[in-house]
Amino acid sequence: MRPAVKRRRQEWGRSGESAVKRAGDRATAGELPDTGDSPPLPSGKPVGKTRGRPRSEAVERAILDAVIRLLEEGVSYDTLSVERIARTAGVGKAAVYRRWSGKDELFLHVVREMEEPAYEGPVDGPLREVLIGALNWLRQMSLAKRRSTLLRVLAAHVHSHPELWKRYHETVISARRERLAFVLRRGIERGELRGDLDIDVLVDMLTAPILVRILLRDWEELPEEMPRQIVDTFLDGLGAGE
Repeated sequence: MRPAVKRRRQEWGRSGESAVKRAGDRATAGELPDTGDSPPLPSGKPVGKTRGRPRSEAVERAILDAVIRLLEEGVSYDTLSVERIARTAGVGKAAVYRRWSGKDELFLHVVREMEEPAYEGPVDGPLREVLIGALNWLRQMSLAKRRSTLLRVLAAHVHSHPELWKRYHETVISARRERLAFVLRRGIERGELRGDLDIDVLVDMLTAPILVRILLRDWEELPEEMPRQIVDTFLDGLGAGE
């Protein structure tokens, strides 16, 4: 497990245990002290004006940690329910619905929290260096998923539920692809790439080699030099030339 993932898991464990105890002591049958949040609409948006005290971070961490613990115990996504999560966290269901519209949104929040942080490297500068940096981040994130049993479990649940996968793609993957697409468009504008190229195809060409090894050939290594090799091959074939 990569240090960043392990650290977040440890932090959740420490804060979650104390939060569960505090929330459990204060919870009654499905009730928590009023946080000032209104009941959610089906869309997940609150009704009316927010009032009272801000939401408790300790309760939120207890809920997130409860999802992780249930998954680690072998609970499947299909049998994971808001009621069960709330009971494990020692809070009422209302505490969950104040923060997330339902199980799908809560689960995707957990997935995003447990994954590596979003790529924050440069998007401007020499095209070769920027692309190598982006692919190196993808390689590191892929290695983290390969090494972490928990991340593999999370990914398996997402991929096995079409609607969940669609929402994950819309909220997570699309943003990553657009960041890379922006870099490529800048490269075309500066004359570093040919101008007759389809951006979506270019994104696929850059990311596919790493994704193929992760998804289809997971026994193969992801060497450190792989991002550089991919980018150099890509630019040799598709660069604007002299």
